[in-house]
Amino acid sequence: MSARCFLAIWLGSAWLQAQPDPLLAWLDRQAQAHLDQRERAIAAIRTKAEAESRKSVVREKLDRILGGLPAYRGPLNARVMGQLRAEGYVIEKVIFESLPGFYVTGNLYRPEITGRYPTLLVPAGHTQEGKPEMQVLAANLALKGYIALTYDPIGQGEREQTYLPQLGRALSGGGGNEHLELGARSMLIGQSVARYFIFDAQRAIDYLISRPDVDADRIGVTGCSGGGAITTYVGALDPRVKVAAPGCHINSFRTLLTGPTPDSEMSLPQLLSNGLDWADFFELSAPMPWLLLATSEDYFTPAGAKPVYEEVHRWYGLYGFADRVRFFVGKGPHGTPKESREEIYRWMNRWLREGRGATQDVPVRLYTNRELQVTASGHVDDEPRSRKLHQVIREEFESRKRLGSLPDLQAELRRLGIASMRPAPALEVLERAIGDGFRTERVRFESEPGVTILGKLYLPAGTDRRGAVVVLEEKRLPVPLFVQRSQSTAAVVEAMVKAGQVVLELEPRDSPAALDGRPFLGNWLTNERADLVGRNLAAMRARDIVVAVDVLSARADVNPAGIRGYARGVKGFWLMLAAGVDQRLSRIWLDRTPWRLSAALESPLSSHLFEAMIPGFALHWDFPDLVRLIGERRIFWTDPTNWMNQVVDAGEGYRYRTVGQGDADYLKEFLP
Repeated sequence: MSARCFLAIWLGSAWLQAQPDPLLAWLDRQAQAHLDQRERAIAAIRTKAEAESRKSVVREKLDRILGGLPAYRGPLNARVMGQLRAEGYVIEKVIFESLPGFYVTGNLYRPEITGRYPTLLVPAGHTQEGKPEMQVLAANLALKGYIALTYDPIGQGEREQTYLPQLGRALSGGGGNEHLELGARSMLIGQSVARYFIFDAQRAIDYLISRPDVDADRIGVTGCSGGGAITTYVGALDPRVKVAAPGCHINSFRTLLTGPTPDSEMSLPQLLSNGLDWADFFELSAPMPWLLLATSEDYFTPAGAKPVYEEVHRWYGLYGFADRVRFFVGKGPHGTPKESREEIYRWMNRWLREGRGATQDVPVRLYTNRELQVTASGHVDDEPRSRKLHQVIREEFESRKRLGSLPDLQAELRRLGIASMRPAPALEVLERAIGDGFRTERVRFESEPGVTILGKLYLPAGTDRRGAVVVLEEKRLPVPLFVQRSQSTAAVVEAMVKAGQVVLELEPRDSPAALDGRPFLGNWLTNERADLVGRNLAAMRARDIVVAVDVLSARADVNPAGIRGYARGVKGFWLMLAAGVDQRLSRIWLDRTPWRLSAALESPLSSHLFEAMIPGFALHWDFPDLVRLIGERRIFWTDPTNWMNQVVDAGEGYRYRTVGQGDADYLKEFLP
């Protein structure tokens, strides 16, 4: 594997073994319940007719989850930019447009003798280099009488989405990060970023069948890891594919949710809450032949893959074609070792060449990334009319948005389960301490059954009833140099309590160990896992705030009519959601909070967008709608920002600090 290789997942094995994560365990219980229900539904299917009926339901669900596939079928504008002549085969450097100005770069391997050949699409996995990863397999296929096209997925190779010439690198840090960041903005408008990965693959097939040397009736697809996921999608959804061999990603979410949860194009929105799992993709195309590949030391374990195979094998038996599904485990870590490649050759020969053809993997010349480069500069940015995926998503947003009403917004917040449904929970005091003129109590309470929230109460001297503030805690954490460091909320909390306020500094639910430290993304993994089971983490955190208001309202030393809220950054969105359903929050202070949700769709990169991701929300409402719902006089907003944490001129209604100005003046205005 390349030195620049990145994983598309957060492995998490070390921390999971060291200390179970309560929130992850809570989400996993919901995941297992969804999967149990799905398992019962699958077990009840005993005939081909029943299987066909489920396939119709699955197709409808997948279309809705993906947000449909792009309808565009305009010209590919395909070009061959050069070629390399190797011993026995030729590599053509090809480029085409899957969408207008959205370029795909690939290497097409073909036999050197003119003819018409069976053809394989070979999507690359998650290496930053993209297409060169698959050259051993592709070259061997060409030597065995196939055409093979391997290409750069979005964010990889010559298709980096945040490449900055001044830095000579992708600002995001790599393709996996770009997949996730683009995944968050796709979900904001009710789609999955996977729709673009699938569409690229389908347009690659469009290109292949346009060539006179490709036999359009003999098309296969094979790939590993992220390429295995694309193989699975296109094999399930494109009837032109006659055989598929995906590898190194096939596990049920029974193991994936608490283990190597894949990134956005490999984890479809609300998949589990819709009663689906990976096996549904293989079953959807029955009886098309599938070779399911794993490796013995992969983090996508063979033990996790085998139950998927066993279910699919039984399903194919309903069609009388159980022999069209095979499970093969190669030796070694994540990847496609020699024995797995040879199994691919045998499988493709069986279904595309009537069992004829060589199967031995032979040594081939390995070309450098630069030698395989398609564009002159190594970046599609320099091609005429070139566009980035964030621009495509923005266009989708503009074409699909429909402004929602405030009553509908109130209904949406209720649907998300933000409002409190019970009396204040019992408050457990874990630790007490004496501060400078105040007392503190480390506390915890249950926000909903099975979810425990931690906080710290700051109690001023005296017994009079007084105002109170819920503060969303912000810690001063180490961050990369190019990311603005957040200040701790400790100083503003101490100033509030010394001004006579009871303060509850709150830690809304989270899985801190899942925070992998990637720049700009925040805790994408916990947000994604929550979404898979049909919950929304931003909304659940807003509920935690509302329950904190319950806790404060029940105290004898708090005036329930004088409860306020304070939050920084994207956490201000959670506070707005809470204030939108809870009138007891008499005023809220947002500091350095992004001023519009839609602004995240306007630039190539955003920071912590996953933390504000409610699927489809941006199509109907934005932060100004929440402001109107809450009432403008109840919001105090300082230094509004863009989605890269930079203060912007957002117009009237906001307050701006001067250089070196602190919080003292604003505290006097915010507090009674």
